[in-house]
Amino acid sequence: MIMRNEDKNRGPQPKSATLASGRKSSPEGEVPAVAVLDEAAGVDPYAYTEAELEALQNGEAIDRSGLVVKNRLAGPVVAPDGEEMEALTATEVAAYAIADQLETGTVVDSTFGAESFVLRDPKKRASNAEAHWMTEEEKWGQGFAWPIVIWMAILHVGAVIAIPFFSWEALVVSLVLHWVSGSVGVCLGFHRLLTHGGFKTYDWVKAALAFAGQTAGEGGADMWIATHRKHHALSDKPGDPHSPHDGSWWSHMLWIYPFKSTKEREELLTHWAPDIAKDPVVSWVSKHFLATHFVVGFALLGLGYLYGGWSMATSFVMWGVFVRTVAVLHVTWFVNSASHMSGYRNYETTDDSRNNWWVAIVAYGEGWHNNHHAYPRMAVHGHKWWEFDATWQLLRLMKLCGLAWDIVDYRTNKEKREREAAKK
Repeated sequence: MIMRNEDKNRGPQPKSATLASGRKSSPEGEVPAVAVLDEAAGVDPYAYTEAELEALQNGEAIDRSGLVVKNRLAGPVVAPDGEEMEALTATEVAAYAIADQLETGTVVDSTFGAESFVLRDPKKRASNAEAHWMTEEEKWGQGFAWPIVIWMAILHVGAVIAIPFFSWEALVVSLVLHWVSGSVGVCLGFHRLLTHGGFKTYDWVKAALAFAGQTAGEGGADMWIATHRKHHALSDKPGDPHSPHDGSWWSHMLWIYPFKSTKEREELLTHWAPDIAKDPVVSWVSKHFLATHFVVGFALLGLGYLYGGWSMATSFVMWGVFVRTVAVLHVTWFVNSASHMSGYRNYETTDDSRNNWWVAIVAYGEGWHNNHHAYPRMAVHGHKWWEFDATWQLLRLMKLCGLAWDIVDYRTNKEKREREAAKK
């Protein structure tokens, strides 16, 4: 959905365009299918009327000077000439409003991420210096989410206790599981597939990737996805769940600790990830977050015992669960914190994202964060020849094995179009 920001402290309201021809007539009580704007009226293509915002909220289509805009969840779109077309999501259209008119103050539904958040005119990038950032009361007024506090305390204390139980075999196990949970699960599964729709795969592969992602200890897949989509829609602006503008430690890990009611969590999911809320595979996996870790723990216990008795079993569990999980957690959190504070930029985007080389190394390519924020749906995050993206290499292998297709890579598509044009 696209909604106005009601908070007067969070920036000016969107500009209004004139609705020229109005909505198409429909029987009383029925929601009209399309809201039409007249190009001759001089409608600003990057501003939304109240009628348009309401239409997008209802999953309806909008015909704006030949550009059809819709929410994907509303079904196929038919252009004025009768041709069925793949329409942009509300987010993809709102991206242009955000990029070209930062003063719009809109909140967008980031179901699949925008096609591009690159500023057409870098001079239009506004400063957030005067924005309303969270106070301590706003952060902690509802207290702590004690289950999360306890969960994180157990993991971190366990990682310290694990040190005397070191073995080279357990180190190898922890490194392998770090890759499985971090790169395969979080980077490829949670992030590039489920959050941004960067490629397509079979349901059983999706389930396996979601399971692997949950072994990272970062919560259920559904809430992870919803939170990350909200981050992209409001990146480094008021409302961003973990912007360094609210504090470097806040962006790194403190943002996970404030209490959120069941209603708030449900609203986060249904607003930012309605497709995930209806996905039976991801929903089932998400409900069994804790069970995921017991499965991994008992599997390591058994393998360790078979390999070297109870001593090795203990080493496998302590290093394969506690040390490895804590390492994955902080690696992921560095993407949220360090990659929004230090590094270089290939693109002038609407946020403060940076390409951070050392985060890219430990986070399997996620540290090329400015590239990703410029083109969220793009499955490859390294855009320069030296920007090695380990997760992208895995996706390429999956494609060769027939396990991934419809991979979003704008550069490849551009090169294909250029080659086709040269042949004509």
